[in-house]
Amino acid sequence: MMPKERYQKLKEYLSAENPILLDVIGKYESLDKLGHSMGFIDPEETYTSHISWWPMISVLGTFSAGKSTFVNSYLGENIQDSGNQAVDDKFTVICYGNNEEPVTLPGLALDADPRFPFYNISEEVNKVDPGEGNRVNLYLQLKTLKSDRVKGRILIDSPGFDADSQRDGILKITNHIVEMSDLVLIFFDARHPEPGAMRDTLEHLVSSTIKHRDANKVLYILNQIDTTAKEDNLEDVIGSWQRALSKEGLISGNFYGIYDEDSAMQIDDESLEARLKKKKNDDLARILDRMDKVSIERAYRIIKSLEDFSKEMKEEKMPRLQESLQRWSSKVFWADVTIVVIIAVITIFAQIEFSIFDTLFSSATSTVLSVGALAILLGSIHMKVRSLVARYESKIMAKDDISISKAILHNTRWFKPMFGLKKLTWQKKTKKQLKILMKQSRESIQRLNDQFVSPSGDGQIDNK
Repeated sequence: MMPKERYQKLKEYLSAENPILLDVIGKYESLDKLGHSMGFIDPEETYTSHISWWPMISVLGTFSAGKSTFVNSYLGENIQDSGNQAVDDKFTVICYGNNEEPVTLPGLALDADPRFPFYNISEEVNKVDPGEGNRVNLYLQLKTLKSDRVKGRILIDSPGFDADSQRDGILKITNHIVEMSDLVLIFFDARHPEPGAMRDTLEHLVSSTIKHRDANKVLYILNQIDTTAKEDNLEDVIGSWQRALSKEGLISGNFYGIYDEDSAMQIDDESLEARLKKKKNDDLARILDRMDKVSIERAYRIIKSLEDFSKEMKEEKMPRLQESLQRWSSKVFWADVTIVVIIAVITIFAQIEFSIFDTLFSSATSTVLSVGALAILLGSIHMKVRSLVARYESKIMAKDDISISKAILHNTRWFKPMFGLKKLTWQKKTKKQLKILMKQSRESIQRLNDQFVSPSGDGQIDNK
């Protein structure tokens, strides 16, 4: 889907929901134009595809951590199989449907529909795991459910996660889900009190999320804490997991302990049962509150992402691109100098040894033709060197940031200047426009605030 088509569909979708978000679409169009002009995104790409425009909640975690049981309890429907063993090896996208009975559709339904955040995910999987993207039905499925819990939002249940055994395709989809979601619930199993043995899994699930620009959207949940009643060591188990998470960089906040009462073990000690139940009820209430407010958080996240994308382009990507272009310019210049010197030496040697240039330059016409041929040769070599050095710089940068890698090739085309890269007026103009977009993003957040808060007490607060 081309950007113009996507803009139109988003405007249709948001027109009846929130006029502020509708206005923000225009700002994203401006950001896309800047991204296209700099070469950070391809002409058919858009920054709107990097965020979910439907509120999106994802449930990730280790094997048998109770993810599907939690999803079923939340929906009030046994839509997902659950058990102590791995029972589902697909990412399940659950959304509202008009059928009275749940309907299951293949992953192709997600890959081919631009309304979902998995549009063209097969191409992304193929990039990291060649051929696997063609088998998208093995990775994804869509289930529809007539439930108010998922009306106007998307819920994703994931297969059990083990970083040691996951294929690159699964890791790619997992990272994509974390990036696109408005709320991420990561489940761990309290029945396995040795979190150190899950180091690789913790490293991937935790380290990758805390580095996200909006790490507050990630909740870490220790499930089945009722099993700690055997030893009455709830605090010890929670402390062990918190220490393991802190080693991966999660220092505070967003850690919860719950269990499912319907499948909980029997606890004979009434005071211990009451203590565990209170812990579960308090934490579960906080989790459900975040889930219920995901639409509000989504609105803020869409607007904030506009500022984040703009700031990243202005303060990180553009300076790094400029550094790469300056390296490219310097390497090409010195390569040109080297080539000219080599040709000059060869020319002098040939003149001394063979006097061939006396014959070549015996007439004015021959001189002009010879100089012209030499100029064409040097020009051809120069363009080849430009291209080779640009591809080398692009390849090096691709390991770190693919958008800058693409921008290098975009800005080193044959008609692009080699010198004065620090003083290019179009770069200054772009930075100025990005600064304006950042300011407009903050203004949009202020207008969104007005829908929910009224510090002076003069206005009516709308909590819908």
